[in-house]
Amino acid sequence: MENDHGDAYMPQESIFAQLKPLSPGQREIVEAFRNKNYEIIGIFGPTGSGKSLFSVLYSIDAVLRGEYNRFILSRPIVDVVTGKELTAADIGELYYDIAISYLKDILHGFVDWGIVKNMLETGKIIVADTHYLRGRTFDNSIIFLDDAQSIPPESAVEIMMRIGRNSRFITAGDPVFQKTSSRDGASLLREILLSEDTAKVIDLGLKDIVRPGARRGIRLLLEIRMRRRELTEVEKRIMDSARIHAPDADVITVAEFVDEKRKFNIESENAPDAIIVVKEGHLGRIIGRGGERIEAIEADTGLKIRAVELSLDFKPLIRALHPVGWIHRHIIDVDFAGPNLAVKVESEGFGAFVGQRGFYVKYLDAVMNKILGVGVKAIEVETGGRQRRKK
Repeated sequence: MENDHGDAYMPQESIFAQLKPLSPGQREIVEAFRNKNYEIIGIFGPTGSGKSLFSVLYSIDAVLRGEYNRFILSRPIVDVVTGKELTAADIGELYYDIAISYLKDILHGFVDWGIVKNMLETGKIIVADTHYLRGRTFDNSIIFLDDAQSIPPESAVEIMMRIGRNSRFITAGDPVFQKTSSRDGASLLREILLSEDTAKVIDLGLKDIVRPGARRGIRLLLEIRMRRRELTEVEKRIMDSARIHAPDADVITVAEFVDEKRKFNIESENAPDAIIVVKEGHLGRIIGRGGERIEAIEADTGLKIRAVELSLDFKPLIRALHPVGWIHRHIIDVDFAGPNLAVKVESEGFGAFVGQRGFYVKYLDAVMNKILGVGVKAIEVETGGRQRRKK
């Protein structure tokens, strides 16, 4: 795969062109990479949605075709057991071995490894430790910061400062499922880039997951997050009652939100006081054939309670919580966008969904943060599909 000068042959067909987008979000990634007006591109979304694959393939292809001289790969390495970020000083050459293995995994089946190996040996691909970039400037380079959620916000901004002349910066991260703190690097970078004129932010959601097994893994991550919630005394009473009246139901968590209803003036009879989240297939067990089980739990606690199954379809959960009983007819889609759940609502029902002074959305945001640690944003969509207001 080398010529007489030891350089890797340029593939006859663009490597990046071989990669076919399989979702709306992936098509948006391709369009953004082809648009040279974007100096910075931020791709945010769940694992399995193609963030790293598209970014790495594009970057290598751009260097091979002479658009840039170097591809700078910066990716934090985190001990999954302790959660500690490891540096090259901590683990020596293993740091670079792990980074190269990451490249091999991503590029398998797309690029001959001999080409990549040659690029590494000749400095066309450089692995850069996120901790040792201060003082460096990357001209004529394409810089890719992956797994931005695993580094402090300050480090993320520091890497952006390394962008030199004729260079492009790409970053990717998961601000929901893999973030390590409430103010992680991915969330902050996304906020910053949203207001930058020459930057493009692409939010990938559950609909963009194409890797087999990723959807199940995300559902299990959400379940673990819910099961780890520390229950209040009221929530413990609901849980104890559920165990008595529905011992065969696998209850994941219980959330009570009377205070949230009071704070946002939620007086609708449709809005429950608490919700019970159960494993898929267990909804009938918690409710009972004629609703007798859930009614017994309500009698024990004196609260109005709803039950939902945990799934990656969040429409039933939003429907169960919202104060307006018929609002589900106008909900088009519920999916993640950055660190929030974005609820797309038809124009005809947008006002009813948002509520006066936006209180219904604020109420949903507070409750979902309590249950899942994510916020809620409402997006108005006209009948023709054009998005308008956001709340």
